Amino acid sequence: MTPERLKNYVNGAWVEAKTSHELVLDNPASAEIIGKVPISQPEDVEEAARAAQAAFEVWRNTPPTERIQYLFKLKDLLERHFEDISRQVTIEHGKTLNEARGEVRRAIENVEVATGIPSLMQGGILEDIARGIDEYVLRQPLGVCAIISPFNFPCMIPFWFMPYALATGNTVIVKPSEKTPITMGYIFSLMEALDLPPGVINLVHGDATCVKALLEHPLVKAISFVGSTPVARFIYSHGCAHGKRVQAQGGAKNVTVVMPDADLENSIRIIADSAFGNSGQRCLATSLVITIGEVHERFCEKMAETARAYVVGDGLDEKTTMGPVISLESKRRIEGLIQKGINEGAELVVDGRNTVVPGYERGYFIRPTILDGVPWNGEIAHTEIFGPVLGLSNVNTLDEAIARINSMHYGNMACIFTSSGAAARQFRHEVQAGNVGINIGVAAPMAFFPFSGWKESFFGTLHGQSMHAVEFFTQTKVVVERWLKDWTRRF
Repeated sequence: MTPERLKNYVNGAWVEAKTSHELVLDNPASAEIIGKVPISQPEDVEEAARAAQAAFEVWRNTPPTERIQYLFKLKDLLERHFEDISRQVTIEHGKTLNEARGEVRRAIENVEVATGIPSLMQGGILEDIARGIDEYVLRQPLGVCAIISPFNFPCMIPFWFMPYALATGNTVIVKPSEKTPITMGYIFSLMEALDLPPGVINLVHGDATCVKALLEHPLVKAISFVGSTPVARFIYSHGCAHGKRVQAQGGAKNVTVVMPDADLENSIRIIADSAFGNSGQRCLATSLVITIGEVHERFCEKMAETARAYVVGDGLDEKTTMGPVISLESKRRIEGLIQKGINEGAELVVDGRNTVVPGYERGYFIRPTILDGVPWNGEIAHTEIFGPVLGLSNVNTLDEAIARINSMHYGNMACIFTSSGAAARQFRHEVQAGNVGINIGVAAPMAFFPFSGWKESFFGTLHGQSMHAVEFFTQTKVVVERWLKDWTRRF
């Protein structure tokens, strides 16, 4: 059977992209072809932007209390199709079914928070700032907002932004990753049942050509992006140069510190999930562990045992505890970085390269890998691997560990495992990272908190989720007002 070519969704209808250029999509576990995605052109972006702008004139005047009724329906849709969406995420991305379920749950949580927009958008009012004069703030939407999402969370990450943009009165254009576009296409097919005004939500498939068109289009007022740091830097600079609001989440090299007083058994279980969950393909994955003092040898030995116990295979198999990486290209890149670490002097404790899973011989599998003694002045200690590779190093004091973390150009997440409140407090106060975990392996904020990020892990001012999203998707209008009792007599 010929694989289906995906369509764009523009102005309330499914339309063919105006291009013959397309990419083949495959299942990372089996390499089986599962679809084709068009590489949309600037003409496709133009069509979507005009539809979204036309819809904005109606949508912005829809009361927030009415707009959120669509979000209540959207939450119900996502709940009713929860398992189908989760399976679709697993099929096109490769992560385990349980990981996919967790991703979809996080998406739903953002819809839930956005339904509170009538309260979240409230401004302040001050009577009599001068005699007879009042002053207050109005929040109003921006217009057409574009969402450019990565491959690793094809369901969750668009929902860091989309519910808030819609609830605050904006219209949206979603550009999913060309590596995992099927999930968002399926969700848009579900969203047709919402009966939103045509043009309020639009879906355009594509690659860098499509992104550049969104960045430069005069009708697009804001850009929300998650991806690698080099691309995030370009998105931010190019978008701002064209007068847009931009929030651009970049890459990471997350470090976890293990103190001698940590609960070692629980720490290893939690850190392993952080390092190897989602096959290491998440911006909050632990990539490096710095042990303090004499705990290092025991930690390394027990972490190696845990890594070897992972069951690698098709994510749809409930026995699988880690799926494949996204592509053959990624597999080769990750295995090359493992060799780079060895060449730099690290010891290969657990080797996950050249993995073959019976029945899935063509899949893009890498088993959990551990490199010990990663040299701090080497490339591997500062490169985002984005795969199931955990580097280990050892220092004598917490001060040394914090200094190492703060010397890095990334600042997405840092975690510490300890039984000491004093150590935890020092760490959270001094470490230069936007998301901090205390005895937590993945410090992923709930939807009612912003997803933070510092240094070269984030470009912008306002992050995704919560009140940051409300601030980002609205502009404030300050009104200074005076009414005289005898006003009508003056005319």
